[in-house]
Amino acid sequence: MFRITTQCNPDHPGAPVTPAFAHSSVAELLLARAEDDHPALLFGDETLSWREFVAGAHERAAVLTALRRPGPWHVGVLMDNDPEYLLLIAAAALSGATIVGVNPTRRGAELTADIRGTDIQTLIVGTTHRALVDGLDLAGVDVLDQDGDRYRELLADAAVNPVRTTAPPGMAHTLLLLFTSGSTGAPKAVVCSSFRLAVIGQLNVHGLTRDDVAYNAMPLFHGNALMAAWAPILVVGGTYALRERFSASGFLPDVQRFGATFFNYVGRALSYVLAQPESPSERDNRLRFGFGTEASTRDREEFQRRFGCRIVESYGSSEGVCTILRDESTPPGALGRPDPAMGLVIVGADGEEAPPASIADDGRLLNAAEAIGEIVVRGGAARFEGYYNNPGAMAAKVRDGDYWTGDLAYADADGNFWFAGRNSDWIRVDSENFATAPIERILARHPAVATAVVYGVPDPRTGDEVMASLLLLPDARLDPDDLDRFLEDQPDLGTKWRPRLVRVVEDLPLTGTGKLDKRALRGQAWLVDDPVYVHTERGYRPFTAQDRSEREAAFTAHGRQSLLP
Repeated sequence: MFRITTQCNPDHPGAPVTPAFAHSSVAELLLARAEDDHPALLFGDETLSWREFVAGAHERAAVLTALRRPGPWHVGVLMDNDPEYLLLIAAAALSGATIVGVNPTRRGAELTADIRGTDIQTLIVGTTHRALVDGLDLAGVDVLDQDGDRYRELLADAAVNPVRTTAPPGMAHTLLLLFTSGSTGAPKAVVCSSFRLAVIGQLNVHGLTRDDVAYNAMPLFHGNALMAAWAPILVVGGTYALRERFSASGFLPDVQRFGATFFNYVGRALSYVLAQPESPSERDNRLRFGFGTEASTRDREEFQRRFGCRIVESYGSSEGVCTILRDESTPPGALGRPDPAMGLVIVGADGEEAPPASIADDGRLLNAAEAIGEIVVRGGAARFEGYYNNPGAMAAKVRDGDYWTGDLAYADADGNFWFAGRNSDWIRVDSENFATAPIERILARHPAVATAVVYGVPDPRTGDEVMASLLLLPDARLDPDDLDRFLEDQPDLGTKWRPRLVRVVEDLPLTGTGKLDKRALRGQAWLVDDPVYVHTERGYRPFTAQDRSEREAAFTAHGRQSLLP
């Protein structure tokens, strides 16, 4: 998502400075819209003007104030995208409460841990999510149904006596706790102050005007929906069109109905839209550009062709410490060149800055072991507002004033960063360590492959084996002999990189924020009903029940049965 790219001192990369901004909090931005009759929010057939939206926020500020008890003023919201969700965020900005965006894809003990770990006092639950909290041990948490009598009565009282904010909470007010995607471990609650969201909104205008309509179908419990779309729209006084939840088939009708000029996305959203049958009406839209993360080069190019709008891709994270934006000069597949003032470097396993990648004419990465390292933001700890109630995660991210992203990359001779996976994505084969993203990029070249995901699974004897899950293009099929020939012809495929196991999937597991969930794939390994192929001296062949039995016996024979999936 768009990030604070100018808040650093060029003389001391990574060190923050505080430039002048017209507004230093979300409350100030809202109060500036209090008498504005321009459309603020579109949802289904509903339209709220900014005047109506801010008035509704004042009413809900009164509700939150009435519900407040001693202790952290944390209000959990567990619902799909809804005007009520945004109104509660705005109410918290005006009153000083903190909204905790609860991920509705979590269940049972995990959901309980999320709620208790963030000290939620009050939990407001949407109609379709009540069953998620029934039976959970939430003693001490005041649970209210969005459509329940008690919440309606509180709103009715607040309509008569709304909270009118004249002195909004200060810059340090923690407005949001936003959970990370959890793609590499338990989700962490990222602190987001009212100041930070206001600044991001002002920096992320990027050509948006009052006449723009931003379409969002990404979940409001994730930062992309707020930082990439709502906050900039609040700054310019434009219009925010909201869908309850993402729908690939609903994308084009929504964009056309709302007159959207901009949209945001995360993960595989573009690929799902592109999987819809192509239609001549796709170019009948007002879209100027879309912004998001983690779309493939193929999907970006195809989307631009079909819908006629520009796609802007960025590297960033929920923590908001750094960003890399692609531009016209960025090579296909690369993240882009970071702003030198951001202080981004690639640090190798020895703790030193990694050398640039040495890339052969045929594309082979000649010094992967030396060139690949973790992206580190020098001095970036000062820009990180922290994880709530999670000192262990903080210690892993912040060291000696630097911020460690957990992302692997290498830099080419022109300074472009290339993503190489997460630091949990290292695979070790025959005592050689390597990252997964370069292998994924090679597999994605295959004409039948829509998305390739590479990960390590335990080897029966030692170390790991390379496994790949392939999602094919519509109506495509994978011929194992063709795959073997294809890989043989790839000059940049490392000698240890060829997948030992290849799984063909109908869909890929996603986190609640739309990111690929490699942990689920690792856990399933080869114990699936999908077609799986194993590589032998003669090429790829189907992985059979006998192969499974022999593999399990080999794990036992080598004393590694505890590693079996």
